[in-house]
Amino acid sequence: MVNMNQIMKQAQAMQKKVTDMQEKLATQEFTGVAGGGLLSVVVNGKGELLKVTIDPTLVEKDDVEVLEDLIVAAYKDAKKKADESTEGAMSGVMSGMGLPADFKLPF
Repeated sequence: MVNMNQIMKQAQAMQKKVTDMQEKLATQEFTGVAGGGLLSVVVNGKGELLKVTIDPTLVEKDDVEVLEDLIVAAYKDAKKKADESTEGAMSGVMSGMGLPADFKLPF
């Protein structure tokens, strides 16, 4: 027989774990690099761009288009790292609940 009270407690516990994990990940920072380390960006776990660092040797060049492309590439690198970390953390929370690996929640 299914104990609805127990199921509700488990759902509430899982929601709290997910919320806590999201808050923790939001404060983490991920660095993406491009151009052999000449340009780097830092994003948080939400994917928000926090910082751009440009090696001075890039600024001496007149090719702004290359610099713009490197910024986009570094951002994508950092965002990918943040997304992978989020997926890994959420997977750990979900596995602790005994849910199928492909189970998706609306939050």
